[in-house]
Amino acid sequence: MRSSHSPRPYNPHSFSSLRASPSLILLALLLFLLFYSLRRPTPPSRNALAHSPTAPAALFLSLSPSANSTIASHLRNLTLRPHLAGTPSAATAATYVLSRLRGAGLRTFTRDYTPLLSYPAAASLALLRPDGALLKPLSLAEPADPTAAAVPPYHAYAPSGATLAPAVYVNYGREEDYLALDRLGVRLRGCVAIARRGEGYRGGVVARAAERGAAAMLIFRDSGGGVERGMVRLGGVGDPLTPGWATTASAGGGRGERLGADDEEVRRRFPKIPSMPVSAAVAVEILRTLGGPRVPPKWRSALSQDETGVGPGPTLVNFTYKEDRKLATIQNVFGMIRGNEEPDRYVILGNHRDAWTFGAVDPNSGTAALLDVARRYGTLLQSGWRPRRTIILCSWDAEEFGMIGSTEWVEQNLGILSSKAVVYLNVDCAVQGPGFFAGATPQLDKLLVEVTKEIKDPDLEGKTVYHTWVAMNSGIIIERLARTDSDFSAFLHHAGVPVIDLYYGKEFSGYHTALDTYDWMEKHGDPMFHRHVAIAEIWGLLGLHLADDPVLPFDYLSYAARLQEHTNELSAFLNGGEFLQPVNASIRELTVAANEASEEGKRLQEQETMEHFAALKRRAFNDRLMLTERSFLEAEGLKRRGWFKHLLYSPPEDYESNVSFFPGIVDAIAQARKFAEGEGQLGIQHEIWRVARAIQRAASVLRGELT
Repeated sequence: MRSSHSPRPYNPHSFSSLRASPSLILLALLLFLLFYSLRRPTPPSRNALAHSPTAPAALFLSLSPSANSTIASHLRNLTLRPHLAGTPSAATAATYVLSRLRGAGLRTFTRDYTPLLSYPAAASLALLRPDGALLKPLSLAEPADPTAAAVPPYHAYAPSGATLAPAVYVNYGREEDYLALDRLGVRLRGCVAIARRGEGYRGGVVARAAERGAAAMLIFRDSGGGVERGMVRLGGVGDPLTPGWATTASAGGGRGERLGADDEEVRRRFPKIPSMPVSAAVAVEILRTLGGPRVPPKWRSALSQDETGVGPGPTLVNFTYKEDRKLATIQNVFGMIRGNEEPDRYVILGNHRDAWTFGAVDPNSGTAALLDVARRYGTLLQSGWRPRRTIILCSWDAEEFGMIGSTEWVEQNLGILSSKAVVYLNVDCAVQGPGFFAGATPQLDKLLVEVTKEIKDPDLEGKTVYHTWVAMNSGIIIERLARTDSDFSAFLHHAGVPVIDLYYGKEFSGYHTALDTYDWMEKHGDPMFHRHVAIAEIWGLLGLHLADDPVLPFDYLSYAARLQEHTNELSAFLNGGEFLQPVNASIRELTVAANEASEEGKRLQEQETMEHFAALKRRAFNDRLMLTERSFLEAEGLKRRGWFKHLLYSPPEDYESNVSFFPGIVDAIAQARKFAEGEGQLGIQHEIWRVARAIQRAASVLRGELT
């Protein structure tokens, strides 16, 4: 509001003009105090003390004695009933997680999405004589679930269909298995393929059978006693109707954009033939009636008899399946601890919550561990600790349908995550047996190893997780995460965020069956819940380091070394390394930049934490460390699979491939077999240059320089 009085003109020669008003004196005093406070060292506050390297970690680990019982309690409550995504019981599990995060003192919020999900409507199976007379009806129920509490066994996104045809046993359904059938003179066209689980993604197995002309497919497990449910959709992750964007309402209200069911982009994501998981007993009923050539010796499982043939027929299989494909609401649940100094930098820990059945192993062993991490972080908050960077704990929904919950959230927040996400730490099946396993992007290898040295081994007294990890593998083995079977996929493959994936136990016989219960975990998987505690400790300490360390503990020398190993291995596929010279040159450039960054990080680590300019330098340096991973992304993505942007660690096109790096080059090598030699070599060389340019970009970002 403008004053109604005119100010007195200033006269520099008037003595009265030198007299200061009370307001001017107050202003001068405030300016002096501000100047003094900036120059005067700030005494350590309660929060600053909490940022010492050991204080939060020591308090976090001191809370372990009570963790066994709290984790067991969480797991029992989460597995009281099946909670498949999009069903009413899924909401109960979401409410439980939300209340526990809130009870730990975290700020909570939820995000809902409405993707296309798939459920069974009806199914039947029968074995008929060659003349069409009924031989025996076959049950599609799961013997392990006599109460039928869980959803019946089925394959999500398998299309409706019916067939009456002879059966052919195809072993694991790999290309090499079909080549063996070709040598035996056995053709699959028009038949029902019978495959056993164990090699590769089930959706790829179904797709390969469809390519060979199968009319339908049945898949069984030859061990474990249960019937394995699962998804068979192809072509990426996330909601199939919104590839690349989230399934949210549009800004003007109503539904957001969705592709139609007849859109070519949608149709190629779904299998062409119906399929169904069946019990081992049902598989035996069919297999023992098959004639034709004898089963090859290598194909004989615990179920196969020496006199069994591979088919086709002579008996007939009558199979019908009706799918209920519909839009359903899913919910992600979040707990957040706002960072005290860098609130716009995010350290993200995540686990999915939905399960095919009761989900004691997959995924709620991880959910129970996540809630224990939240409890411990909450106790740290009560002690006065605040993290330097923001921590977000995520409970994803609809992972079993293709990592939908996490993918939709990443797609919705891609712009923010691309510039602000430091790391994503994933746990899915926290405990499914003995032995520690981990996967990571290579700049996190060193941190992961150092943290395991701080954690007591859950199975061997006087040992650390690190010691038993080394002993189990005769050295440290860290997987490179080119697979798409858990929620790290969107973060790494699409957004270029560094990731770690943790779990105990290599295999679980009750995977995706009604045997995945709290009772199994309590009796067999982890009776004392010590492995759960170990995972929570590793997970939580990784989060503390990445949220609190003044200089991010990223090691790009390790990254460069791993890339060189990949390149050396790839040269074997190319009969020599001359084609890979551009990649080798780029790796040398990255190595130099990584050495420089390592030295710079040491200098910044030694500078006074509270010094203003040092803090700015650290933040700029940390941003370079964080954004280097984004340099490995290519905007147009992989050929024919543009959603996958990461040129170093994305899944290869061939699901049977065992190569976990340089997917574009691996795809080009596979494609080259289909073309003339010159044309194929050009495709390979182009992909090599794409990788080389990506590594060069990373070196430039790590240096913080324009080129």
